[in-house]
Amino acid sequence: RQLLAHDIIPAVIIGDMDSVEEGILRYFKEKGSKVIRYSKRKDETDTWLALEHAFDMAPDEIIIMGALGGRIDHTLANIFLLVMASDKGVKAKIIDETCELFVMKDTVTIDGNLGDTVSLFPLSPAVSGITLQGFEYPLSDGVMKMGSPYGISNRLKEKQGIISIGSGYLLVVKFYKEVQ
Repeated sequence: RQLLAHDIIPAVIIGDMDSVEEGILRYFKEKGSKVIRYSKRKDETDTWLALEHAFDMAPDEIIIMGALGGRIDHTLANIFLLVMASDKGVKAKIIDETCELFVMKDTVTIDGNLGDTVSLFPLSPAVSGITLQGFEYPLSDGVMKMGSPYGISNRLKEKQGIISIGSGYLLVVKFYKEVQ
């Protein structure tokens, strides 16, 4: 429905189709979309299957839309799929109208505006060697452990911020709009 609302014609539609109306599928097929249908009884989520299909295409980057909100279990699963992409050496991010999320393992530069909110969450038991430059709350060689979310609601104090880590997986959430 979201693709239809934004007049986007996907090359491939993958999944069990339990949340897609047949009329919408028919429309996309007529427009040239390939439909790969899976059983509803499966271990993988539809997003996981789509990501695996995308990996086979050897992309430089994967952008996942429509992966936040709705069911919290699916949202968390989609976030953890970013780790899978990172392990395969593929840059992947989830975006929606308010933010973008990605997993990092080394150094990234965050482009934005003064005051943009950036939150960090460990996706490993511990993420070490965390250094933040260009942020309201800088950090040098810090450690974040799961269950201690002190990386939430930092802000860019410049147009760019640099995040570096030594080990682990760090989830970065960068908001596009001012967060209250």
